[in-house]
Amino acid sequence: MTQDEQKRAVARAARDYVAAHIADGAIVGVGTGSTANFFIDELAALKERLGGAVASSEATRIRLEGHGIRVFDLNEVEDLPIYVDGADEINAALMMIKGGGGALTREKIVAAVARTFVCVCDQSKLVDTLGKFPLPVEVVPMARAHVARELAKLGGQPRLREGFVTDNGNLILDVHGLAIGHPAELENAINEIVGVVTSGLFARRGADLLLLATASGVETMRRATATITS
Repeated sequence: MTQDEQKRAVARAARDYVAAHIADGAIVGVGTGSTANFFIDELAALKERLGGAVASSEATRIRLEGHGIRVFDLNEVEDLPIYVDGADEINAALMMIKGGGGALTREKIVAAVARTFVCVCDQSKLVDTLGKFPLPVEVVPMARAHVARELAKLGGQPRLREGFVTDNGNLILDVHGLAIGHPAELENAINEIVGVVTSGLFARRGADLLLLATASGVETMRRATATITS
């Protein structure tokens, strides 16, 4: 299968997972990115069962509404049983780097609220050590230079994402050259830098379930056991 075919396959698997694990009228969280877009297209088949969705970005909101799915502000939602999103990298412990699309802060907020975080991605995203994909860090604009200096002290090479502003009105520094052996510790260290909104490390709140598209089909990895089954 091509990469897009794998993404479509894993999007269908995520749709089926949602269908089997929600009550009628439930609201689900939806992520941002190419695989999430395939999932949104599949989710449209369930819209009569859904109460609606919470979007992690304006782009996701527009796509959901284009399918006739009602989009709620997260502050209006008391319970979010499932959040489905992709990853730029994910390891066997289901810790991730996210934020290639720039929606990392809203993604992290929605993930924090959801009872179950389902990650959907193709096999190219599964890695032994996080960090080959540059780590996005959202920063308040006036703190850009300060945060860049502090990130350099942590061993990274921060570069401003040119011409990009997040949905929150902030900037992104993409940190290159990291080999992240202790993701949760690095996530904590970056969060302590004044001027950081959040980092794209999803280690303290990783995925609960990974649906991984491979050339031979979709495999499932659960965080509790870290084992792969067909």
